[in-house]
Amino acid sequence: MEEEMIQQGFAAESAAAAVKPDYENEIIQIIRSNDSPRAMLMKLEDYHANDIAEIIERLSSQERKKLVRISTVPMLAEVFEHLEEKAVGAILNETDIQKAASVIAELETDTALNVLRETEKTRRELLIEMLPPDIRSEIRMLASFDEDEIGSKMTTNCIVIRENLSVKEAMSELVRQAEENDNITTLFVVDETGTYYGAMDLKDLITARKTVPLERLISTSFPYVYAHEAIDDCIEKLKDYSENTIPVLDNSNQFLGVITAASIIEVVDEEMGEDYAKFAGLTAEEDLKEPLLHSMRKRLPWLIVLLALGMLVSGVVGIFERVISQLTLIIAFQSLILDMAGNVGTQSLAVTIRVLMDETLTFRQKTQLVIKEVRVGLCNGLLLGSLSFLCVGLYIMIFKQKTAMFSFAVSGCIGISLLIAMLISSAVGTLIPLFFKKIKVDPAVASGPLITTVNDLVAVITYYGMSWILLLNILHLQS
Repeated sequence: MEEEMIQQGFAAESAAAAVKPDYENEIIQIIRSNDSPRAMLMKLEDYHANDIAEIIERLSSQERKKLVRISTVPMLAEVFEHLEEKAVGAILNETDIQKAASVIAELETDTALNVLRETEKTRRELLIEMLPPDIRSEIRMLASFDEDEIGSKMTTNCIVIRENLSVKEAMSELVRQAEENDNITTLFVVDETGTYYGAMDLKDLITARKTVPLERLISTSFPYVYAHEAIDDCIEKLKDYSENTIPVLDNSNQFLGVITAASIIEVVDEEMGEDYAKFAGLTAEEDLKEPLLHSMRKRLPWLIVLLALGMLVSGVVGIFERVISQLTLIIAFQSLILDMAGNVGTQSLAVTIRVLMDETLTFRQKTQLVIKEVRVGLCNGLLLGSLSFLCVGLYIMIFKQKTAMFSFAVSGCIGISLLIAMLISSAVGTLIPLFFKKIKVDPAVASGPLITTVNDLVAVITYYGMSWILLLNILHLQS
């Protein structure tokens, strides 16, 4: 009896754990209630900022205004950190300008800049003028960098101390700056001119004796980047380190700010999104709410190129009309050759683009990559070509009731064509992105659709060319 009660208790706990709290509807009910602003604020403070951010899209314009009015500035800033800058800009456009400026001043500097870019131009100038002078100068500094430069992603939310301080003085400076900056796990050290010197771990400073020279706590080999470096060039350096913050310097080695782990993740995510868009044959990323004409404009350029290449493939098939008319059976196996060639080329493309992320590759290493991919294509072609020779031959002989000589002659042609097509496709899938890289074009532009269409052309010429040579001119076969 006791054991049964224990089991029931565990079952009840499991059932309770399985029921996920419906935070979104709870928050919406609070906002739509007739409670006083103070009562609503006290209830909303019990929820995580991300939960509040999740329901923004489900609110009407009047309800969003109500949420903004009852919320404190720090609370709104925290919620906005979990929203897309475009959504924040739209909300601030309908918010009292004084409160909007106060919220922007609370945001991370890089987020504040992105939000301002999404606000109306006339309102943006007013908001900037209403910001505190130090924040205004930081935003204008960030705005001076191009969007593809790493400096546009940095923040000044960090602790900076002088190298000539004592441990006690450094602790006092940390406490003073921590009131306004929350990235305090790593402290950055500069000399009297503001030149970057090194970094220091917060734990080392806290546990250090007062008599220990500050110099002993400073790591001068801490990684750093330059603000005008292209994001593409330093992304791998940022990913290689597991630091929460990485310092950003100007060309004179003056300390400007830091790149946080959150910004690094965001940058990597953006780069992956851009590469995925290019890999899919798009000129830019799309979102669910994008207008029809914008989506069409992003897709059409590559589709037009692929249409032209597709017409070329069809034209090549037309050249082999005599082969098709005399051996109609071979049309049934055209897709086998084309699909395998496209798949192999796309695999080589994916491997090559991943390898090319390493900017230090030498010419010898690139040559080794080409040789390796060609060898893989050759070995896979031999295996799959042999398998096709056997399976297709038996299929034609049993189901099409052809002679063994005819059946295996056709399957032999298919096997050889498959081998050659896979070999060439592996080379094409490797050489095209290498060529793009050489001419300073993003190799992701050598997208899957482009490689597939080029390999279709290779496969068609190989397949029908081999059929014309082997089956018609050498073996003189007829369907």
